[in-house]
Amino acid sequence: MTTPEDTTADTQDPSGPDAEGAPEAPPAELLTLRDGLPEVIDTDAGLAEACAAIAGGTGPVAIDAERASGYRYSARAYLVQLRREGSGTFLVDPIAFDSLEELQEVLRGTEWILHAATQDLPCLREVGLRPDALFDTELAGRLLGHPRVGLATLVETQLGKRLRKEHSAQDWSTRPLPEPWLEYAALDVEALVELRAVLADQLEEAGKAEWARQEFEALLDHQAPVRVDAWRRTSGMHKVRGRRGLAAVRELWLRRDEVAASRDVTPGRIIPDSAIVAAAQALPTERRALLSTPGFHGRGASRYASRWVEALRLAVEMDEADLPPRSPRSDGPPLPRAWAERDPVAAERLSLARAELAGLAEAHAVPTENLMTPDLVRRVLWEPPATRDPEQLAVEVDAALRRLGARAWQVELVAPVLVRAVLAAEASTDD
Repeated sequence: MTTPEDTTADTQDPSGPDAEGAPEAPPAELLTLRDGLPEVIDTDAGLAEACAAIAGGTGPVAIDAERASGYRYSARAYLVQLRREGSGTFLVDPIAFDSLEELQEVLRGTEWILHAATQDLPCLREVGLRPDALFDTELAGRLLGHPRVGLATLVETQLGKRLRKEHSAQDWSTRPLPEPWLEYAALDVEALVELRAVLADQLEEAGKAEWARQEFEALLDHQAPVRVDAWRRTSGMHKVRGRRGLAAVRELWLRRDEVAASRDVTPGRIIPDSAIVAAAQALPTERRALLSTPGFHGRGASRYASRWVEALRLAVEMDEADLPPRSPRSDGPPLPRAWAERDPVAAERLSLARAELAGLAEAHAVPTENLMTPDLVRRVLWEPPATRDPEQLAVEVDAALRRLGARAWQVELVAPVLVRAVLAAEASTDD
């Protein structure tokens, strides 16, 4: 498991001199495996033994999964790590099994401890593992207002142990997996049970245990969002001018995605985004011209050259009406920067709400985006309920937020802010 913070801030040395030039603090003790490194489980007999051991343990089960992000197209799990008090640590190779139903049965009714659960839940579901209850240590850290919530940071700041992260970006589809990688993977669940206990106590002390319970319950049904027009996330696409250039990006991206999916290789290893952008700018429609375009070198460029040329010809010959719009289609409100021109009153509502929400977030020591996602705030404030009766408006804003998926604790805190913003903006305009 790797979070963006784990590969950036968490790899920095936290023991350097402070701003006053004080001496370096001694590094935290390195976290080690209490029970040694277990063997990878890749046989039915091994899985049965592990399930029996887990069933004999007590308390929640720490779970993690390793994917091959950056190497494979799929987001499947290539290793599943589990740890339970009284049972020990287990490393399961899901690729070796047709089903992990036996493990799912043992875990049924048991709380899972995960870090950044939204990253691992989809790949765990893919191999048949679904939690009935969970505790997300990253989300708990956010609700508590910890400034950095990567696993390595929380283990160090809350448990006083240092967690190595040097194998976080490996190709976990490799077989056999090297022993140093396996040790790294086992360490990811080594401290989760203890970390969960510390964070749970802090949530109770802060009066946020119910917030966390609601957030964790919502995660049980979490589904990865479906990306609309995913091709628009092509890096460097802002350099492409004109709708025909956008069509070239789209057609090249779609064909690259087909190739990557069929080969189970991350798309950037076929041709990089920079090559797509360069081709969309130059629009070469012959193989020789294409292969002289920056970025079109290597096996992926030449092997599938006919596909790239076909995509570019399609973009060049496409009817004007079929060219993609410059801005993505959306069922939500416009970008905030357009509000002032399109609806000054709505812009005032948003400005007032943002200011008060920032203060509310600071008062409760929780990030603003965890207090309420910006998208939900914008949706309610762009088209608020028609009534301006304060009591009825409060009822309707409350209902709107709940329909959009806000949790009860969020609605209780944020709905009054949005009601005040709606009424104040109207009053300001009337003046």
